[in-house]
This record gives sequence, structure tokens and C-alpha cells, in this order.
Amino acid sequence: MSESKTFIIIVTFNGIQWIQKCIQSILTKSSHHQIIVVDNNSSDNTVEFLRENYPSIFLFELDANLGFGSANNIGISLALKKNADYVFLLNQDAYLEFGCVETLTEVHKNNNEFGILSPIHLDGPGNRLDWKFANYINYNSNKDFYSDYVLNKPKKEIYELPFINAAGWLISRECLLTVGGFDPIFFHYGEDDNYCQRLKYHGFKIGIVPKAKLKHDRVQSERRMNNKEIEETLLWKKERNYKIRYANINTDNLKSFRNLKYKRKKAAIRSFIKLNFVTGKKYWAEANLIDRISPEIKRSIELNKLKAPTYLKL
Repeated sequence: MSESKTFIIIVTFNGIQWIQKCIQSILTKSSHHQIIVVDNNSSDNTVEFLRENYPSIFLFELDANLGFGSANNIGISLALKKNADYVFLLNQDAYLEFGCVETLTEVHKNNNEFGILSPIHLDGPGNRLDWKFANYINYNSNKDFYSDYVLNKPKKEIYELPFINAAGWLISRECLLTVGGFDPIFFHYGEDDNYCQRLKYHGFKIGIVPKAKLKHDRVQSERRMNNKEIEETLLWKKERNYKIRYANINTDNLKSFRNLKYKRKKAAIRSFIKLNFVTGKKYWAEANLIDRISPEIKRSIELNKLKAPTYLKL
């Protein structure tokens, strides 16, 4: 059997503090794979550093920040045009452990019902599980994973899960040509939830492979926000959560989404009548949000039910 052709895709945005370690982990702890970097218009010297130190990688320098999903779609499209069997999506703040990608591709060859395979995500130092990853592999998601480790049972080759975050995804060519790329209605956060929903609809599975590992050196940054920023952030989170829930092609929620708009308008009017203007404005803004994103969600559902390389340019 010939060796699989795998492209590693990294989306960067002001990633100078991680990108050297990220790239070096590919070059030193993995077989030779072609690397595609899509830069989302960084304002630091990420692009200059890559150009100077890694001239052999495919580097896309975007004129605007397209977000995580749309930028990945550019890299995925190039990889498929170059006859990739797999793409491996790697966060700019993540580092491969030895043999990570090779282990995933070898496991997939005998388990092609899985559209996505993920390694174990460790924290930056590699001493613990990444905290978000640990939440995704809870007992309700897979009853065997923790039990097999604690009870010292033989580890399975793959553990199936309903969702794993896209810090390190191996995606098969078949999956990409059937499910497509990331839905651009998500700018950043939520695109991987949506993709996992679509993958399920089209009959693929998601799994983690215990023998493969990466480190996710995520940085938690907190900045004190003013009241306006807090309101805008809350509304943005509502938009993201609405899209995750109501653009899910495994459910039929559009009617209830429309009803929610009318409920929010009624609640706003009641608040205004009671002279509670702050609460009324919040309800009215939410109703307007639902009105604005409803056509996006409807179109998204129509496209994502197709078996086609949607959102990819091939």
C-alpha cells in the first residue's frame, strides 16, 4: 500500500509566540508532510518570520481576517487540488508529539467510517489533559474512555465521540468531498460544532486515538470590558449559540426559531410598557438578531444537506 499523502494546515493570526515551536514540531516529530499556512492578516511579524525561515511551506497572506473556518477552507482546497488523501488541521498554538499524524493515518486506513480522527490533547507542558479536551471526553460522551484508563483495561484503538474541538483534526478526503469545508456563517468558534453535526448527518464518525498526542498551549487572556463591550459580547455569544443550535441539520428547529423572535419582541414591548427600557432594549436587540441571521441559517441548512465539497474551491 502506498504512503498516504497528508497536508498539515495551520491558520495563523498574530501567532509569533507559538508558530516556530508549532512548525518545528512538525519537522522534527513527524514524517515529511507538506505544510500550508493561511495567515489571517496578522499585524505582528508572523508572516515575515515564516517567509524568512520556512520558504518551502505554502503560505497564503490574506488581506483581511476571514476567521478560522474560511481560512482553513483555503488551505483545504489547495490540499485537495494537490491530491491529498488527508488534511490535518493544526492550531497555531499546538505542537505535535512524535508520530502523531502517522499514527492517525494508519489507524484510519482500517476505520474509514471515521471522517475525523483526533489525537489526545495535552496542555502546553504536557503534564495534564487540555482542560477543554477533558470536558469533551466526559462519561456521557463515551462511557469507556476514562474507565479503561482508571481500571487499567486494554485501550481501544479508537474511542468514538460526538464532538472534539478542531485544534488537531485528521480529516479524510472522502469526508471533505462529501461534507465539504467549514460553514462561513461562523467566523470563529462554533464552526467545529457545526462541522461535527454535518459529519454525523452524512454518516461519518468522530474518534480519538489514544496512541496519538499533541500539546495545546492555549493562553487564557482576560481583559476588563466596559458595559458596551459586555453587551456586544453577550449578543455575539447568543448569535453563535443560535447558529450552532438552529443550523444543526440533524434537527428541524427553524419554526421554533421564528417563534422565538416573536416571543422576544413581545417581551421587549412588555418591558417598554413597564418603563424597563434596559431590559426592553436587550429583548429587542435579540429579536433583531434572530431576524437578521434566520436567512443565513436557512441557506446554511440547504447547502449542508448536500453531498458535495461545499465551501471549497476545487
